[in-house]
Amino acid sequence: MIKGVIFDLDGVLVSTDELHYKAWKRLAGEIGITGFGREDNKKQRGVGRMESLEVVLAKDCRHYSDEEKIILADRKNEYYKEMLKELDPGALLAGAEETLTALHGAGYLIGIGSASKNTPLILEKTGIASYIDKVSCGLDITRSKPDPEVFLVAARKLGLELEECLVVEDSAAGIAAARAGGMKSLGVGPFYDKLGADFASRALPDVDWNVLLKEAGRNDREEVLLCP
Repeated sequence: MIKGVIFDLDGVLVSTDELHYKAWKRLAGEIGITGFGREDNKKQRGVGRMESLEVVLAKDCRHYSDEEKIILADRKNEYYKEMLKELDPGALLAGAEETLTALHGAGYLIGIGSASKNTPLILEKTGIASYIDKVSCGLDITRSKPDPEVFLVAARKLGLELEECLVVEDSAAGIAAARAGGMKSLGVGPFYDKLGADFASRALPDVDWNVLLKEAGRNDREEVLLCP
């Protein structure tokens, strides 16, 4: 039986992808990398800050020490945090607030499982912090997806067994993390049907949560359920 839903944040409930891209692009330009573009940015989907930095530095022939990498990652994050000051509920994706309201009203526990250390700020700026029971983010973990740590921490904070949790993700790394953690998963977003999730839906408004959560609680199903 599913008792809690753990959401990834960026790309699932909130859209800050463009802000991340602009911050990484600015950093790349400052260190002399001119070839960083949107195709490179796609490789940063669903992974942590240091892994994302490696995508940028892969286009540079210079060697960077671990200390230098930390400085660069922190610089990018400062650019990103500056942009976040202008974030508001308009950054919520379609169906996000309605989904949280419905699940909260039905008595399900709601968690966040995000690699971003800025998760608390994003929740506050977008006005959905009050819907969230527990947050697991980059401040709580040392390993990024596809390692399941962020979801294991979320389940523990919620006080739930792993089989009582459903993870909602928009990245293959996130779905792999959910599977590694022994949790059922719902894939959403532009690649929803290619993520390898237990359930798949293009967007949150298309999900029939009553049906999905009942199905997710079964142990005898093997096929992927595609929502309209």
